Amino acid sequence: MSHFRTTLAMTALGATTVLLAACAEPTESTNTTTAATTAAGEITTITVYTSEPEEKVDEINAAFEAANPDIKVEVYRAGTGDLNARIAAEKESGSIEADVLWAADAATFEGYKAAGDLAELQDVDTSELIAEAVDADNTYVGTRIIPTVIAYNTDVIDEADAPQSWADLVDPKYAGQLVMPDPAVSGAAAFNASVWKNDSQLGEDWINALGQNQPMIAQSNGPTSQEIAGGGHPVGVVVDYLVRDLAAAGSPVAAVYPSEGAPYITEPAGVFAASDAQEAAERYINFLLSAEGQKIAVEQAYLPVREDVGTPEGTPALHEIALMTPDLKVVTEDKDAAVALFQNAMQ
Repeated sequence: MSHFRTTLAMTALGATTVLLAACAEPTESTNTTTAATTAAGEITTITVYTSEPEEKVDEINAAFEAANPDIKVEVYRAGTGDLNARIAAEKESGSIEADVLWAADAATFEGYKAAGDLAELQDVDTSELIAEAVDADNTYVGTRIIPTVIAYNTDVIDEADAPQSWADLVDPKYAGQLVMPDPAVSGAAAFNASVWKNDSQLGEDWINALGQNQPMIAQSNGPTSQEIAGGGHPVGVVVDYLVRDLAAAGSPVAAVYPSEGAPYITEPAGVFAASDAQEAAERYINFLLSAEGQKIAVEQAYLPVREDVGTPEGTPALHEIALMTPDLKVVTEDKDAAVALFQNAMQ
């Protein structure tokens, strides 16, 4: 376990990943620069593949296009698994039809980096970012800190009885009361499973013991948060910003950052090597990382990747949040085995 001021072996953790559904289809030939002569000059179109919730990515894109009127952003939005399947199919049939990937966790990007699918970033400013957000090889960069936390329904569970650690969740008193996302569906949940499996405080024994409490397995973080808010399963494992969103909307929910540390993802962004619009794509990433872009992230209830823009109301400062910081290579290579272990334990 460490805090944000510690230089980590990994840059990000599991996606998030949240209320994920396909949105607008990208246009044809989206991996090439599309130019149109207008009064303002030449317009470059970039396509972004993302797992960001629709209303949040739309807000970011509107601000980006206002600041960069020579660039138009088109979006294909889906869950991480669906994005990976689409990218694999595009590679099989020719080349990847997007310029930017903005989704999931560092492990996902490590896979694309190893396959040669990501371009080295040429002009992306990471000087103001916390160390946890920066890839040492400069092929992707984190854009938010999204910890997975314990959440509970405050109408059903008294604060004094709320779990304070991952170890608490295996207490028999929580049997039949737990809900969490399916790691076979959610990229963030799969990452979490591998982090827990490889953590010396938890490991396989903890996952198996958790299964004895028969958690409800929801498809993703979105339905998990709704189940907690509805009180059907009043204690759950979910990404923290959804708890803030629900609380702001009046739901009786609260979050606990576990004492052992929270797994987290950084929703990285990178440019595909097949892109013919790398300069425009990097300007998009620079906007995500800029003070303006990060202030929007904070307003959207995310923790930022720079310390000069504050944090959402009621949230600890970045340096006060303890994180679980495993070896990224180990977690990446063990993810499939961890998902299988989790599924067997929950049967």
